[in-house]
Amino acid sequence: FHTNVNDLGEGAPVLFIHGSGPGVSAWANWRLVLPVLAQTRRVIAPDMAGFGFTERVPGAAYTMDAWVRQALDLLDALDIERADVVGNSFGGALALALAIRAPHRVRRLVLMGSVGVPFAITLGLDAVWGYTPSFANMRRIMDVFAFDRALVTDELAQLRY
Repeated sequence: FHTNVNDLGEGAPVLFIHGSGPGVSAWANWRLVLPVLAQTRRVIAPDMAGFGFTERVPGAAYTMDAWVRQALDLLDALDIERADVVGNSFGGALALALAIRAPHRVRRLVLMGSVGVPFAITLGLDAVWGYTPSFANMRRIMDVFAFDRALVTDELAQLRY
């Protein structure tokens, strides 16, 4: 299947794996950091299967094994032997699984709010998991998670909605 990927810059490769919430894509998750880091590194941010603009194959299984395979296939297709990996939320769990299953492919690992460890369900997570699609609801749940609410714009809410 076709994977939509943002591939910018030159230098040591960094694979960025997005989180899972409503309307997520690699670009929506990483758009502010990719251009900056691409000044000194090769930054690769794919839409994982089932998210963003990556092809959705009828009957495909969206499992951790499938996502790890997708990440490894992408690295192979880009001729990248080893990369630093940054994972956000769901992407953190996937980054951990990638590092466990193919440690020779991961040089360094950065996890942000990673799934994969026990934690209490917060009001914010409850709101996301109960999300009803609308622009207003998207804007509301984004405000729950943003440390700097100035970064939550109508443009970002529209991008994710």
